[in-house]
Amino acid sequence: MPSFGKKASSKPTRLFYATDLHGSERTYRKFLNAGKFYEAQVLIMGGDIIGKIAVPIIQESAGRYRATLQGSIESIESEEALKALLDRIGMLGWYAKVMTEEEFREISADRAKVDALFHRLARQRLESWIELSETRLGGTGIKCYVTGGNDDYPDVLEVMKTSGAQTFIDCEGVVVPLDDQHTMISVGNSTLTPWRTPREVTDEELGRIIDGMIAKVTDMKNCVFNFHDPPKDSTLDTCPELDWNTDPPAPIVKAGQLVMHGAGSASVRKAIETHQPVLGLHGHIHESAGAAHLGRTLCVNPGSEYGEGRLRGVLVNLAGGKVDGYQMTSG
Repeated sequence: MPSFGKKASSKPTRLFYATDLHGSERTYRKFLNAGKFYEAQVLIMGGDIIGKIAVPIIQESAGRYRATLQGSIESIESEEALKALLDRIGMLGWYAKVMTEEEFREISADRAKVDALFHRLARQRLESWIELSETRLGGTGIKCYVTGGNDDYPDVLEVMKTSGAQTFIDCEGVVVPLDDQHTMISVGNSTLTPWRTPREVTDEELGRIIDGMIAKVTDMKNCVFNFHDPPKDSTLDTCPELDWNTDPPAPIVKAGQLVMHGAGSASVRKAIETHQPVLGLHGHIHESAGAAHLGRTLCVNPGSEYGEGRLRGVLVNLAGGKVDGYQMTSG
């Protein structure tokens, strides 16, 4: 790994990148603190912002509740215990809703009501994240650039476009300045997965989206590609191959061994190899953290351990159209 430091002749711009937070409250708070802790001028949050599960908490009587969490029924017998449970659920990246038995039965019997509740809870979490960013980063000069991912519903992401926030900035679909020299373009879509997530497209369509963004860049040498999907067969996309015909999709095993493959995007790889930006920021494949060079371009995937409340990220110094050192982080 290259040394991580500053050259005496120039002052690099230091950015901190993390991705696939999936609604985790603890991980997000660590992310916001990373700017001050690592002395980074720019924070970048890659795709997959929202959580995956909503947990109903049934109120049985004053101060008594029950909830099913990770397959086990938990009894809560005080308001303090309820708060601890809500904190635990938030750390996991999930949402929670306290309701009566009657409310639970009414909602659970109607799929449309279940979906509406999940989307509402996801929007509320994202709104609270934006508010916290404004509180913690306001006046610091640190900007937080955020893009959605394939798991993020468009109506939830719309919160970022309408918030009017000064520090929590929706960067997808536009060219944003990282400093007076370097710019960044962001694409949050992914190629097709067995889970049929909200913002999947074919690899060909992803290529057309990327080409549209690249057309807006005037100085490719000093551009950062913030693409949620990693480049195919880059070591940043290695994961078990899944059988799409099972429910849920199951890993394929041959001769007693998991079959591994590159699940990234050929279009992302082609764009990087063709245009050679200074840096590629990627995620999507949580278990494939690492760094790789495609020509002059350093590509990184910090991975994700959001469910444990652990923030995985990467610090990068940019100076003069070059990466002046990088460091993978975890904590």
